[in-house]
Amino acid sequence: MSATPAPTGGSAAFEPRRAIVTGSDSGIGRATAVALAGPDRQVGITWHQDEEGAQGTAREVEAAGAVAHVRRLDLSDPAAGAAVVDDLATTMGGVDTLVMSSGTGTSQLLLNMDLETWRHVVAVDLDGAFSCLQAAARRMVEAGSGGRIIAITSVHEHAPRVGAGPYCAAKGGLGLLVKVAALELAEHGITVNAVAPGEIATEMTGQEDESVLEDKHRPGIPVSRPGDAREIAATVAFLAGPDAGYVTGQSWVVDGGMLTMGPMAGSHLQGDDWRRP
Repeated sequence: MSATPAPTGGSAAFEPRRAIVTGSDSGIGRATAVALAGPDRQVGITWHQDEEGAQGTAREVEAAGAVAHVRRLDLSDPAAGAAVVDDLATTMGGVDTLVMSSGTGTSQLLLNMDLETWRHVVAVDLDGAFSCLQAAARRMVEAGSGGRIIAITSVHEHAPRVGAGPYCAAKGGLGLLVKVAALELAEHGITVNAVAPGEIATEMTGQEDESVLEDKHRPGIPVSRPGDAREIAATVAFLAGPDAGYVTGQSWVVDGGMLTMGPMAGSHLQGDDWRRP
C-alpha cells in the first residue's frame, strides 16, 4: 500500500524562509527577492552579467532583515542551474522556495534565425529552468517539509508574438513543465505554479526599473500602462506564502488585461507594422 500523500503545500504555517531567486540582479527577479526578504529569512540571489546589480539587490534584501547570498549563474550551460541551486541550498541549510526569473529572448523572424540563436534562448529559458527546478525539488523532497516552486513565464506562454519564436516555444514549454511538476510533486507537499507577466517596465522590455503607475500610457492595454516589477513580485510572494497551499499547476497571468485584447487588436490595427519585430 502506498503512503498517504502529504497535504499539498505543506502546513498552513509555511513560510519562504530559504528562497532562491534566479535572475535577481534586476527587474522582476530583484523585486521578487526583496518581496521575499524579512527577518529570519535567507535569499539566494543570482546574476549573469550584472554583478553590481546583484549586490544592490543583496543590500535591499539585507535592509529588510534577511541574509543574502550572491552567486553567478549562466544558464547558457543549463547544467549550471543545478550546481548553483545545490550550492545555495547547502549554504542556507536547505531550500523551501525557488523562483525562476532568469530568461532571455530575441527579436528575429524565424526565416532569418540560425540554430545557434534558437538553441541559446531555449537553453536558458527552458533547459536551464528544468535544471534548477529538478535540483530544488530533490532538496525539498529530501527535507520532507514541502515547498514552493514558481516559474516566471510570460503572456507568451499563452499567445505568440512575431519575432519571438524561440522565446514563445520555451515559455510555452515551461508552462507545461510547471503543470507536470505540479502533478508529480504534489504528494511531497510541493506546489508548482507559473506567473505570466505582460509588458513590465524592466530592462528586458527596453525600459528602466521604475514606477510606471502614472507616467506611461499604453492604449492597447486595458489598464492603459505597463506593469511594475513589484506587482509581479507581489503575486509571486502570495504563491510562495502560507495562504497558497491549495494552488498548484496554474499560470497566473498578470498583464493589465493584455491577453483579453486579441479580437479588439485585430479589429483596430490600421497597418501592417505588426508583421515585423
